[in-house]
Amino acid sequence: MMLHSHTPPDAKSWSRRKFLASSAGALSAIPLLAQPARVASPAYPVIDIHQHTNFRDRTDRDLLDHQAKLGVTKTILLPAGRINGLGASVTGNAHAFRIVHEQPKAFASFANEVVYLPEAVDEIEAYLKKGAIGIGELKDKTECDSAAMQRVAELARAYRVPMLIHFEEGVYNSGFERFARMLEKFPEVTFIGHASTFWYNIDGNFRPPQRRPSGKPAPGGLTDRWLATYPNLYGDLSASGAQALLRDIEFSRDFISRHQDKLMFGTDCYCRAGTAPTGGCRGDALYLAFSQSVAEAGIRRKLLFANAQKMFRFPEFTSL
Repeated sequence: MMLHSHTPPDAKSWSRRKFLASSAGALSAIPLLAQPARVASPAYPVIDIHQHTNFRDRTDRDLLDHQAKLGVTKTILLPAGRINGLGASVTGNAHAFRIVHEQPKAFASFANEVVYLPEAVDEIEAYLKKGAIGIGELKDKTECDSAAMQRVAELARAYRVPMLIHFEEGVYNSGFERFARMLEKFPEVTFIGHASTFWYNIDGNFRPPQRRPSGKPAPGGLTDRWLATYPNLYGDLSASGAQALLRDIEFSRDFISRHQDKLMFGTDCYCRAGTAPTGGCRGDALYLAFSQSVAEAGIRRKLLFANAQKMFRFPEFTSL
């Protein structure tokens, strides 16, 4: 479908939607909160590093409306490989690039393909040549340090673009405990971690095969240590990231303070009019986490804008 002209709203004009308590439960990996209060409207752009086309059959128009209601200025689209739809009916490179072509000020796109397909590198490279600014979301049934993942990392190194990886042990990119090998083998490649296994491992008390962490988290989990140790590892705060931050506010304040230069705002939300079918907006859940865990305006600016801008260097924001 063709998109109509759309200009992201000025951040100062964001509407204030009241927080309504919700008992709707969890969706996917996070508890979706119905319409929480947001952090104060920033005077700088907001960059969402994690969105999808046709996400659970959402239309392009609904995607535009969703981003506008959240006050997002620039959205990075993460297409699916051709045979998996990222498990959520997400469409591929061609659809994402059509939206970028029609709305270049509002959208940018990564490139993707199922990494173990013979044509994966060629497909991803074709879209890198067309202007893709990263690779992912890589969400394939493989090991995180497999030969296929290493071939894609070699491509990322050649094109100097980041890789965004969905870690979900036993399902997608398994073997997380070995991922430090990738970080060390490809120090020139920026890796952006996402999803449940990545965020479970901020907790030093988490012990696989425990299904998920419980109790008060402790510093020193693999993700916590690796963010501190490896300059090429970053965190995508969408979805499971919001759940992790809302789990224990005291821990989250310290965690964000330690890694304030390595974390980036993303929504990974498929809702339409501000509420998902079984709960609230994932973007709003993350705003709520920020409002509770991030008191310093300078750190909020890093999470919502500056860290992503430093990585992607969007020319329209270079003066900010």
